[in-house]
Amino acid sequence: MSLQVEHIDKWFGPFQAIKDLSMEVKEGALFGFLGANGAGKTTTMRMILDILRPDSGRVTWNGRDVRQVPRREWGYLPEERGLYPKMRVDEQLLFLARLQGVSKPEARKALDEWLERFQISVNRSKRVEELSKGNQQKVQFLAAILHNPTILIMDEPFSGLDPVNAMVLKEAFLEMHRRGKTIIFSTHQLEQAEELCRDIVIINKGQPVVQGSVQEIKRQHGRNVARLKLDNDPEASWLDTLDGVQVTKRREDYIEMQIQANLNPNVIVEAALQHSGIISCFELTEPSLTDIFIEKVGAASLPDAPSSELSA
Repeated sequence: MSLQVEHIDKWFGPFQAIKDLSMEVKEGALFGFLGANGAGKTTTMRMILDILRPDSGRVTWNGRDVRQVPRREWGYLPEERGLYPKMRVDEQLLFLARLQGVSKPEARKALDEWLERFQISVNRSKRVEELSKGNQQKVQFLAAILHNPTILIMDEPFSGLDPVNAMVLKEAFLEMHRRGKTIIFSTHQLEQAEELCRDIVIINKGQPVVQGSVQEIKRQHGRNVARLKLDNDPEASWLDTLDGVQVTKRREDYIEMQIQANLNPNVIVEAALQHSGIISCFELTEPSLTDIFIEKVGAASLPDAPSSELSA
């Protein structure tokens, strides 16, 4: 019981956007689909939704080709927002839910519930263009879920949101997950994917470079990150002279460093005691998804996409 993407390819003229991409999203999962701009995330999402067709390979949901899955099963929040700016919020959302076959009483009940949850009931009679960007984002999310779909595809849902609205949307994600929905979302904010997702795939230039459970991926990359805090020596410039140690961040609250796998961390502790005397904090930690992303994707330039279909 899952979404299966099997060996799909997609070309736009001479440009190959997706190259032999395979992945599995289990039913009921909260799944992170990650990659740099132009990596092919949006193109892949549109193939999952049957907006685009792969040139080879196939996409299935619980064994059925996605072309045979009823449209009401899908909810889609595109990166390019698609609201009618002149329509009232409530009229627009009811209209879109009715297009998906939801009865008017059922749609109105769901609308009232979600407007209250998002604390935007006072905006229900306003035109979309009168709302702040954050509230427009909430309305766009409601347009994707009001018909109670089984599978949610969210393309950069947190883009442009302030921390408060991002938290509200995150709670909505978790609520839909508790209801058994399958959620696939892309994001540039890797800490959110790390917090929310059990499984992820990172793609680069249309190909997967990392995939699996977040826990296992981090474990595979080893506990080679150390953090040190010295109250009386915040710079700890002597760290730069230690073999096998590379300082990656100097912050107000700690220094972060990469250490070689064969280096005994006690070397750092002993050097800190010798140079500074007092250690406020020292810990070994697994690399973050951001660290892994940079390692696997890096700052390598991506090819320019010749079509708006390739935006990700």
